Order: sequence, then C-alpha cells, then structure tokens
Amino acid sequence: MLAADSGGSGLRIALADASRPGEAPEAAGTVTSPEPVRTSAEGIDADHMLAQLVPAARELLTQAGAEGGGLDAVCVGAAGMATLGAGLRATLPGALARELGARHVALAADAVTGYAGALGESPGAVVTGGTGLIAVGTDLREWRRTDGWGHLLGDCGGGSWIGQAGLGAAMRDFDGREGGSPALRERAEERFGAPLSGLPAQLYPRTDRPAVLASFAPEVAACAAEGDPVAGSVMREAAEEIARAAAAVCPSAGGAAVALTGGLFRIGAPLMQPLEEELERRLPHARVLVPEGGPLDGALLVAARLTEGALRLPTDPALLSTS
Repeated sequence: MLAADSGGSGLRIALADASRPGEAPEAAGTVTSPEPVRTSAEGIDADHMLAQLVPAARELLTQAGAEGGGLDAVCVGAAGMATLGAGLRATLPGALARELGARHVALAADAVTGYAGALGESPGAVVTGGTGLIAVGTDLREWRRTDGWGHLLGDCGGGSWIGQAGLGAAMRDFDGREGGSPALRERAEERFGAPLSGLPAQLYPRTDRPAVLASFAPEVAACAAEGDPVAGSVMREAAEEIARAAAAVCPSAGGAAVALTGGLFRIGAPLMQPLEEELERRLPHARVLVPEGGPLDGALLVAARLTEGALRLPTDPALLSTS
C-alpha cells in the first residue's frame, strides 16, 4: 500500500507492507519531493501531483521488489483537498489504477490524515496549528470541521494570527496609540527594519504574506515569556481561540480524545500553559493526548484499513472519499 502527504513543504510518499492486518503500518521506504504541488483558483493541479507521485511510487515499488504486483490501496492526503480538491477527486482514482494498479484509492484532506495519524480511529478532535489553524473532530459517524479559512477570514489562534496581532501592537507603539508594546516594536524593527512606516510596503505585496506574519509569532511568544503584558495578552487570546476550535468539533461523549499537532504547539509555555487551562475548562470530559504520529502515518493507516475493508473513519464528499 502507498500513502502520500501533500502540503506547502512538498510531497512525501511512503510504501508499507499490507500483509499484517490489524497492526499499525510502518513505512518500508519513503521518497520526498520538495516541490509543492501547484494550486490555482481552479484547484490543486492533478497532473502536477501525478507527475511527482507516480515516478516516486514506481521507485519505491522497485526498491521493494514489488513493481509488477500492483497496490492494494493508495491514500493521498492533501492540503486544500476540502475546498480545492475537485480535480484530484475526478482524476486520481482512475490514473492511480491505470499507472500503479491501485485497487482502492482514498483522497483525504490533510486535516483528516493528520487526525488519523494523531488519534487513529478513536472519537475525538485534532487541532492542527502552523501558519494557519484548523480543527476536525468525529464521533466515527460524521466529521466536524472548524476554521482553516485562511488569514483574512480565520485561522484564529494560528501563527499568522499571532504574528499579525504582535505586529499590530508594534505599530500601535510606533504611532503612540494606546495598547502598543515597546518590546514588540523593538523586535519588529530588528526583524523588518526601522522605521516601521516601511512595513506595509514590505508586507502587502507578498504572495506569502501569511508565512511572513507567522514568522513573527515566535517573537511574540518570546516577549510574553519576558513578561510583556501586551504579548502575554495576545498569547492568552490565541489559546482561547484554539480551545474554542477544539470545543466546536469535539464529541460531547465522555472519553473523547484531543490532540494538538503542528509546529505552532512547539512555541512554548506562553501558549501552552494558557491553552492547557482553556482546554480543561471547555472540555473537562476529554483527554488531551500526545499525537501518535503525523499526516503521513495517518495516510498509511487509512490505506491499510482500505486494504482490510475495515475503515472506521467516516467518509465525506470533501474530507475523505474512497473508491
């Protein structure tokens, strides 16, 4: 079986043995392509994905001595699948069957493969935080999703949200307005140059504006750790937003699990301490667990369950489709 994880850092492909039913699959080999799959207003480019995925899969099959046998199952997890995946859903099942002999194909949003990697097939909620932020949850009957709407409409509590709030406080201090932070202004000037009146010209034309905003989030956390009250308030508000997202999708039954995945949650105590408190307050019935694995592990798990005909995670037209 084969799994793929497509995101902003490129495409990762893994091959695993499907002969041990019921066990968590382990990758026998992996290939990474650093070139992200192209995305446009029309959606994720299916041809561009196939141009990277098929040769990598054949390489892995050759290394495993299984190039002639076909694949029991393939699971592709992709960022943007929910809103931009129509072309993938129309093209990939047939192409993967034709090119690789795939008998079963699953196409999933990366939030779903992230969920499967973190919690397996247990009911609960997973919040994925990085530049943006999205939460998905399931009671194993249906999926619930919140946020992931991008830095203009949402991603509340994510890296770009924290960075933008910190830069806003720096600009307030630059202007002499109430609510500004001299500490954040100093760090913004070190990061982007002084005077800060030049920041809009640096920021607004950038096509990678969310990532640039998110690059300032560690500075906000550092100022909060040093006792800056404005930065501390930003981090507490971020924790509240993240806990709200988790609460919106987490099943209400006792025993549900919550996991936090993504680089945002390595930012340290200024975020994690208030977040733990907020999760305890909003979700007292849920257990907060350390994620078992990542999105590629989750894609392998989905492929394994397809091979066994035993997938417990619910299908959904946008989030997890199977054929």
